[in-house]
Amino acid sequence: MLNLHHLNSFLVLEQTGSFTDTAARLGLGQSTVTQHIQRLEKSLGRQLVSRDTHHVRLTTEGEALLGYARGMLDLNSKVSSLFGESRLRGRLRLGVSEDVVASRLTGILEDFIRLHPLVDLELTVALSAVLNQMQDAGDLDLVLAKRHVGETHGRLLYREPLVWLARDPERMIDRTDALPLIAFPSPSITRRVAQEALDGAGMSWRIVCTCGSLSGLTAAARAGMGVLVQPRSMAPEGLKEITGDRLPTLQDVEFVLISRRGADAALVEALSSLITAQIAPQKQG
Repeated sequence: MLNLHHLNSFLVLEQTGSFTDTAARLGLGQSTVTQHIQRLEKSLGRQLVSRDTHHVRLTTEGEALLGYARGMLDLNSKVSSLFGESRLRGRLRLGVSEDVVASRLTGILEDFIRLHPLVDLELTVALSAVLNQMQDAGDLDLVLAKRHVGETHGRLLYREPLVWLARDPERMIDRTDALPLIAFPSPSITRRVAQEALDGAGMSWRIVCTCGSLSGLTAAARAGMGVLVQPRSMAPEGLKEITGDRLPTLQDVEFVLISRRGADAALVEALSSLITAQIAPQKQG
């Protein structure tokens, strides 16, 4: 009989690709996570992960186990929810800013639906300012979004620098005309920070591409259309950070959780605790 705790460590390891990050997410010692994987491998008589100094990857046998492991844990969660003393039910309306969805939301949602299968989650993805407006109107129960440094609304998760990104940084900063910007439409925190930084440095700029989707902005930046501003840890693949003093330093942004007054406190706390545990440690690592 496979141990469910060992399977859970295996699934989280697949998500993080790191024994250190898996231990931090689960609140366990790294040696304990290692033991879980070793005992799981011993039970099955197969090597499930391959390790080197930089990466942890699943073997072919490990890939084959993934679906079964998820199914076993999902079934266990459903049984526990149906017959356990504490059963969360209802609907939770979550608003998440576009850049967080692209980089970090999958693991959070996987854990939430496994732990609370009877909760219906309604997800809205939009700019931070739009999410705040929707919550003020009573349309969202919990918002995970950005705010400017110095603002006080919400519960601070962490603070992170914004960076300039481009496919070919040298070509962009050697231009003699206005700096081409790729940006979310207004109101956008990253757009406003970029514009204020360039105006403060006396540099000319123009918006060459506007899109409400980060995937659209990323495609434009990868095509070499211009410069994109994003939190450093959320920089899309295929883009390089523009370093040095050729462009002005950008102000940091802060990521916060904002709960609606009157929302179901148990549901909000259940999801908030997962977000806090999984997002903030990634920034520190």
